[in-house]
Amino acid sequence: MENSEQVFAGRLAVMARMQAEHNDEVHPDWRNQGFEYYRAVWVECAELLDHFGWKWWKQQVVDIEQVKLEFVDIWHFGLSDLIRDDLVGTELAREMVMRADKNGDGDFRNTVEALASHALAHPKFDVATFVDVLNALPMSLDELFEKYVGKNVLNRFRQAHGYKEGRYEKVWHGREDNEHLSELLGELNPVSDSFEEELLEALERRYPGTSSS
Repeated sequence: MENSEQVFAGRLAVMARMQAEHNDEVHPDWRNQGFEYYRAVWVECAELLDHFGWKWWKQQVVDIEQVKLEFVDIWHFGLSDLIRDDLVGTELAREMVMRADKNGDGDFRNTVEALASHALAHPKFDVATFVDVLNALPMSLDELFEKYVGKNVLNRFRQAHGYKEGRYEKVWHGREDNEHLSELLGELNPVSDSFEEELLEALERRYPGTSSS
């Protein structure tokens, strides 16, 4: 029976493959472009805090599923940085599993700020602090994999429907595409071999202009 490190190492390899394929679609030579993934990380940290809530002067209702999807956006950029530096492998999987096994007793907002601060001070992705945010949320590595695959499929779907050219419609039938994604993730089996294809087909059915209904 596979242990948790072996399972996550396999899932990490799947995520790395999917991320590299998506990056290839955005720019075929992305590995050599010097894209500032660290900048994307700290900007996404700010967006994450906005979804979680930090404004004491107004009422904010936390949608934890949307918070988790925003958190996964950070992983897309961080994973890209790790792939570019050839750091994805069994050692990275072991590091993440071992740190994820620790109790998540940190304050979520402070931990997100620590991740952003590291990105500003050191233009590289800090895996350890990323997993600390995961623990503080809390969110398991299993859930990270599930939501990463879902968001990756959505990102590919966006690109296929003109996201880069500005033709993509992000709001479908009065709700953002992330909300549709959350709903579909609850209906499909994320560990199924056909999960990616099933999710893509479900998105196609819901997207304005492509639905047969």
